[in-house]
Amino acid sequence: MSAQIIAIDAMGGDFGPRSIVQASIACLSATPSLHLTLVGQPSLLEDLVSGLAAADRARLQIVAASEVIGMDERPSQALRGKPDSSMRIALELVRDGKAQACVSAGNTGALMALSRFVLKTLPGIDRPAMVAAIPTQTGYCQLLDLGANVDCSAENLYQFAVMGSVAAQALGVQRPRVALLNIGTEDIKGNQQVKLAASLLQNARGLNYIGFVEGDGLYRGEADVVVCDGFVGNILLKSSEGLATMIGARIEQLFKGGVLSRAAGAVAMPLLKRLQADLAPARHNGASFLGLQGIVIKSHGSAGVQGFQSAIQRALIEIQENLPQRLHGRLEDLLP
Repeated sequence: MSAQIIAIDAMGGDFGPRSIVQASIACLSATPSLHLTLVGQPSLLEDLVSGLAAADRARLQIVAASEVIGMDERPSQALRGKPDSSMRIALELVRDGKAQACVSAGNTGALMALSRFVLKTLPGIDRPAMVAAIPTQTGYCQLLDLGANVDCSAENLYQFAVMGSVAAQALGVQRPRVALLNIGTEDIKGNQQVKLAASLLQNARGLNYIGFVEGDGLYRGEADVVVCDGFVGNILLKSSEGLATMIGARIEQLFKGGVLSRAAGAVAMPLLKRLQADLAPARHNGASFLGLQGIVIKSHGSAGVQGFQSAIQRALIEIQENLPQRLHGRLEDLLP
C-alpha cells in the first residue's frame, strides 16, 4: 500500500497540541502506511513526541510555524496578518504536494478563508461546503453545509447537492438519494432559495434527487445526502450532538437511582454503552471541505483524542478515494 501523508495543524483547537499529538501518535501506530507532518512550535512538539517508538517516529515530521491563529480571530486578520501560522503552513504543504490532506481543529472561518486562498476551488464551484456523516436509523447521511456558508443562493445549494452525491458514492453508497432540508415535504413549503434549488435539482442529469426532507426524516434515513445552508446545518449538527450527549447522561442517571434501577442498569448498561459509543459525537468528528483542489478536514475545536483520531481517519478515506479528483471528474457532467 502506498503511503498517505497528512499535514496536521498541531496548534489549533481549544486545548492546544497535547490531545492533537496524542491522536496523531495513535493513528501512526494503527496505520503503518500513514505519515504525518505536525506543524507548529518545534520545541513544544518535540517534547510531546519524545516517547514515540523509533519506527513510528520515522514516519513523523515536524515543520516549524511561528504563529498561531486564535479561535476568536477574524478570517481576514488570519489571511492577511499571519503568513507563518500553523494552519497556513499545513495548507501550503498540501498545495505544494508535500502532503495529501490537511487536518485542523482551529478557527473554522479562518480555515475556510485560507483554504480557498491557498488551495482554490474546483472549476465550477463557487463556495466549498462542510460535510459530515450524521447517524440515522438505517446508517448514515451526509449533511452539508455545516456552517461554512451562512447565506446561500439556489445555485450554491445545487452545487452542494452535486458534491454531496459524489462524496456519498466515494463512501460506498450506490446512487445516493439527495434531498433538500425543509420545513415540510410539500412543494409550496420553504423559502425562495430552497424552492429555486429544488427546481434546479429536478432537472439535474445523473442526480438522484428525491425532493424535500424534514429533520425527522433525516434521522429516519430517508436520504443519503441532505442539503441546507450553513446556518441551518450548523444548528442542526450542534443540536444533534447536544441531544445525544444529554440522552446518554440521563440514561446513566436513571440507572443510578434505587436498588431496582441499579439492577436493571447492570443488565442493560452494556447495550446502552454500545449505543452511546456508536452515537458519540467524537466518533463522527471530522467535517470535510468539499469543493477545494485538495483535502481539508475540520475537527471540532473541543475534540479530544478520540475525536481528532476520527478526523484523521476521515482524511485517510478521502485520500484513498482520491475525492477531489473524483469530484472534478463528475462536475462537468452534473453542473449546469
